[in-house]
Amino acid sequence: MTSISDRGTHMDFDQIGARDQGGSTSTSADRANAALEAARAALETAALSDVPIMVLLVDDQAIVAEAVRRALANEEGIDLHYCASADEAIHAATHTRPTVILQDLVMPGIDGLTLVKAYRTNTKLRDVPIIVLSTKEEPTIKSAAFAAGANDYLVKLPDRMELVARIRYHSRSYVNLLQRDEAYRALRESQQQLLEANLELRKLTQSDGLTGLSNRRYLDEYLSAEWRRGMRAQTEVSMLMIDVDNFKPYNDTYGHVAGDEVLKQIASTVEGCLGRPGDLAARFGGEEFAVVLPGTSAGGTRLLAEKIRLEIEALRIPHAGSSSGQYVTISVGCATQVPAPDAPMTTLIEAADLALYRAKRDGKNRVAATEGGVNETRSTAQ
Repeated sequence: MTSISDRGTHMDFDQIGARDQGGSTSTSADRANAALEAARAALETAALSDVPIMVLLVDDQAIVAEAVRRALANEEGIDLHYCASADEAIHAATHTRPTVILQDLVMPGIDGLTLVKAYRTNTKLRDVPIIVLSTKEEPTIKSAAFAAGANDYLVKLPDRMELVARIRYHSRSYVNLLQRDEAYRALRESQQQLLEANLELRKLTQSDGLTGLSNRRYLDEYLSAEWRRGMRAQTEVSMLMIDVDNFKPYNDTYGHVAGDEVLKQIASTVEGCLGRPGDLAARFGGEEFAVVLPGTSAGGTRLLAEKIRLEIEALRIPHAGSSSGQYVTISVGCATQVPAPDAPMTTLIEAADLALYRAKRDGKNRVAATEGGVNETRSTAQ
């Protein structure tokens, strides 16, 4: 391949359409919003960029190449590359990365129409504008050229002004297409970043910072929704209230850092005991946890509570200051209700809390259950 370059500066074609995407892959909502705005701005201004034109001439006649070179010699921002062999045309095009191809129709070896089709099947070249050069103003040949994928048709040698005008027009359209595609890609990436940031933000607003469980705010929202669902369907809604026994003495004995680690272990264990997607474990506050169990019977709720109690005890976390044994233990209050139309969801919380109070009063490290109203309690000793 012979290279003829009289005007313009060479550039890396991969840079065409590059745009500032506003920054980072940070999950910060502010950064994602900035990236989104930058992508939108790039989309709006993409067509305004001035990118040098790369012309690839594929013609076996040197006299044609010289004529085209002279026609473009005084044109600013246009680089001309010449390939005399049809066999090397695809290779030359993929390496030159032109913004427009001038393709002779009649060439030895591979004819021009076959090359046009080959360009269109190449993923790197399929959108590059192709101006077919022919010696005849023949409608049949024109039709075949356009059917093969050509964008334009010129009888060689064309007038200099017409040639330059067509080269600039097709190159500008192609560059604008690349830039818009890049801007849309940046926009999609920024939208994905924004989505991820919003999901992360939502997760942070719904999660307890220490344990990773749902926080009290989300617990109230979730329980309210399940309460309304149970009211409509007249199905049971159950709740566990869990309290770490003798937690203040534990902090006094081992320190608050150790106490935080205990809360993390208990939270992980509680969540690991849940077996259904609709079950929700949350930190109620301090050393108290809550579990919402939609559609769970009173018997199933007590069984789960006992399972959690035993799992916590099996952790065998030393607790020298405990009044209920030598290890960290929990007390659990259970409540199950079918939501009544005139009953707020707080009746379920109060019932579970009352059962928890009874478990504490009866010696800790045990499960107590409240069934029906708040005045009916039953405890399961350790």
